[in-house]
Amino acid sequence: MTFTATVLTLYPEAFPGPLGVSLLDTARRNGLWALETVDIRSFSRHKHASVDDTPAGGGPGMVLRPDVTAAAIDSLTLAGRPLIHMTPRGAPLSQAMVRDWAAGPGVVVFCGRFEGLDQRVVEARAMTEVSVGDAVLAGGEAPAMVLIEACVRLIPGVLGKIESTHEESFEGDLLEYPQYTRPRVWEERQIPEVLLSGDHGRIARWRKEMAEEITRVRRPDLWERYQRRKGEKS
Repeated sequence: MTFTATVLTLYPEAFPGPLGVSLLDTARRNGLWALETVDIRSFSRHKHASVDDTPAGGGPGMVLRPDVTAAAIDSLTLAGRPLIHMTPRGAPLSQAMVRDWAAGPGVVVFCGRFEGLDQRVVEARAMTEVSVGDAVLAGGEAPAMVLIEACVRLIPGVLGKIESTHEESFEGDLLEYPQYTRPRVWEERQIPEVLLSGDHGRIARWRKEMAEEITRVRRPDLWERYQRRKGEKS
């Protein structure tokens, strides 16, 4: 089974973008995953191939039409893949979501534009609304790339050693510990001595302590969840 990411967009030329470089591109060319784009505008039956109209009830901007967008969606076979709508009002993208999707046949991602997508399409097609952060962008293409990359890098064989993903941020509800490499001293800043000790037990304890402290300070929400999970295990 090849993980397939299908993107519905008004700008198919935006892809593959960052998905077409380095290890991700190598994995795609080697058949570990596939990328497809669907041009939403090609499903318009309106003069000048329009895909949007004014908001019902008035207001600024334009809204993507339900007839055009639904036709684009219905041209696809989901085959067990989630239909995801990238929108600032969606649930925050999480490593748990990504891990679940990466283990499946792929994702179908709808890239919004303008003021958004007609809500009737979201409901009628049971779309999963996902956000990549508390900020508004011009469209859903960049967020779609974030979501797809997060999934693809977890596919066995894409990064080489899958162990490299086990101690990353959000695994186990902790942010990742600080990383260092040569030279030993740079601009009078030294690599922490414990990392040069060769004592793997001490190093593991230090890394866990650093991960816990960074998480506690920077992400109280994750820290609370981590503490709760620790309490459930004890």
